[in-house]
Amino acid sequence: MRCIKLEERAGGRCYTEQEDGTDCDWGQVLAWDPPRGLVIAWQISGQWEYEPDLAKSSEVEIRFTPQGTGTRVDLEHRHFERHGAGGALMRKGVDSPNGWADLLNQYAAYAEQCVA
Repeated sequence: MRCIKLEERAGGRCYTEQEDGTDCDWGQVLAWDPPRGLVIAWQISGQWEYEPDLAKSSEVEIRFTPQGTGTRVDLEHRHFERHGAGGALMRKGVDSPNGWADLLNQYAAYAEQCVA
């Protein structure tokens, strides 16, 4: 994966741009509310494949809150039950050390570089 891309609007695509130049869809922007946050449909199934049916996707809400001279970032991944039998496995995967915590650490490091 080369980078994560979001189309900055409700209904916009969420996808990764791959090393070979192709795109890999994985979600849709459900709510776009800068600078406060956004909500994304997580359209990845319990088998880690793209799920086009929004009713079978969980949601990721990201909130940005000014705090002193910085910004607090809160991420909530919810509605795992919509994934059906794969929901518990999905929760375990995104809660793992290589899941959301790793991505948030990468984001924090990138943000620090931009400020420096």
